[in-house]
Amino acid sequence: MKNLARTYTPKKENLVPRWFVVDAEGKTLGRLASRIALVLMGKHKPTYAPHLLTGDFVIVTNARKVKLTGKKLLQKKYYRYSGYIGGMKVKTAGELLKTKPEELIRHAVSGMLPKNRLRKRMLKRLKIYAGPEHPHQAQKPEVLNV
Repeated sequence: MKNLARTYTPKKENLVPRWFVVDAEGKTLGRLASRIALVLMGKHKPTYAPHLLTGDFVIVTNARKVKLTGKKLLQKKYYRYSGYIGGMKVKTAGELLKTKPEELIRHAVSGMLPKNRLRKRMLKRLKIYAGPEHPHQAQKPEVLNV
């Protein structure tokens, strides 16, 4: 029998995450979120493994200036339920963009990540800021083109 090729699995000590910064000003929400999700999963690397946390950290700045196309600002709705009778809270995308723009991007990226045990750990690597400033200059983030 011939030698069969072995599946490559990266070792934990070889998985050193990098830091990327994305300026969300003028970018479409869905296109931005899909690119961020790929980087958080690590699919942009040759060492990608679906069962390991191979992704990188992503810093999103100017979340308040993200763009939604069509009538989504008025028609797209986000629901929260407290668990009590009559506890359903509904906000449109426009209201959420004014009050909590970070949650708008986090919700979009979360929906594009795999629904498994690594999802929470991937989302912890996502840092979102409404304005242009962020406190992660010490990590020397690279600019990610979206």
